Amino acid sequence: MIKRIPKVFRSFYFITGVLFLVWMLFFDSNDFITQYRMSKELRDKEKDKEYYLEKMAEVQQDREELMGNPELLEKFAREKYLMKRPGEDVFIVVPKKEK
Repeated sequence: MIKRIPKVFRSFYFITGVLFLVWMLFFDSNDFITQYRMSKELRDKEKDKEYYLEKMAEVQQDREELMGNPELLEKFAREKYLMKRPGEDVFIVVPKKEK
């Protein structure tokens, strides 16, 4: 039965090469599947990086607008942190939740 297999495929180098390839593709710690997962994760992280860089630019622009306009800064402080001037009363209106 072994005689029916061509001599090229029975060669020590061919068998060793095939075993090496199988080992590297499926059993090694840096196998094909792991490399694919890692490259996919890298692409996801790069997308996240782009998203956060855009958000940082937006926040920086908003910060520059706030620091450059005292009226806008006062409005922001009053709305966000419920700050008030001396002698003022602050009323918070909370809308009812619909059931």
